[in-house]
Amino acid sequence: MEFIDYYKILGISKNASADDIKKAYRKLARQYHPDTNKESNANKKFQEINEANEVLSDPENRKKYDKYGKDWQHSDKFEQAGRGGQQDFGGGFGGQFHGGDEGFSDFFSSMFGNGGRRTQAKYRGQDLNASLQLNLTDVFKTHQQTITVNGKNVRLTIPAGMEDGQVIKLSGYGAPGTNGGTQGDLYITFQLINNSSFKRTGSDLHFNYELDLYTAILGGDITVDTLHGKLKLKVKPETQNNTRSRIKGKGFPLYKSEGQYGDLFITYTIKTPVNLSEKERILFEELQKLAK
Repeated sequence: MEFIDYYKILGISKNASADDIKKAYRKLARQYHPDTNKESNANKKFQEINEANEVLSDPENRKKYDKYGKDWQHSDKFEQAGRGGQQDFGGGFGGQFHGGDEGFSDFFSSMFGNGGRRTQAKYRGQDLNASLQLNLTDVFKTHQQTITVNGKNVRLTIPAGMEDGQVIKLSGYGAPGTNGGTQGDLYITFQLINNSSFKRTGSDLHFNYELDLYTAILGGDITVDTLHGKLKLKVKPETQNNTRSRIKGKGFPLYKSEGQYGDLFITYTIKTPVNLSEKERILFEELQKLAK
């Protein structure tokens, strides 16, 4: 079996600090995690990275590895000689050779045996991102929806008043962890399509209403459709074009504030009559003379 250069595997120098080793390991572990990297060699690479971290992140293992380097096959002999002891060299490594079980290489098992094995570091699963498209009217009321994530059905409660682009987190619905690590989280971004005639600004709603000339001049009652249902309004006499009227509490729900709503703003656009009859034209001419 060949010597394995753990420093090369992690892409660090031999004088790297413990913090450098930790950063390099985390970066490579994320890159080659089998749950997210589907390359054919990702699993093998991930095991090599874990093994390198097992050795270099442990001060005793690293010290032994640095001391003997490519003379690793004789490390036990050197240590016995240094202690003035005797050893039957024919016995290899005291029966601690395990042939690379548990994902470790033969090199690791031969050099460190059971004593070099610490509990492998727990690695948290990656966070996942998803998007969910809804109509504006869908988030006018709190409701539940079922979505499928990683083959599992997840029942979501979608609060009224959700904003376009808003993100919610579902803890534990991300990728699974490694070595007993916790599962990652799922982040869902909401994309809202305005399927209404209203313009939304926060919790307020705006829309234009075409008001006939006669009601604008004389005043009267009108009925408008809102997200709350039909609403009867009184128009004041001599209402001018682009006059804006505010109706409190008839806007959009406030996010996670049950029973609270923004306001509704109506802008009146005066509609000029067309296709006048002869009698209507005469009456307008008389009005014009009166106005002069």
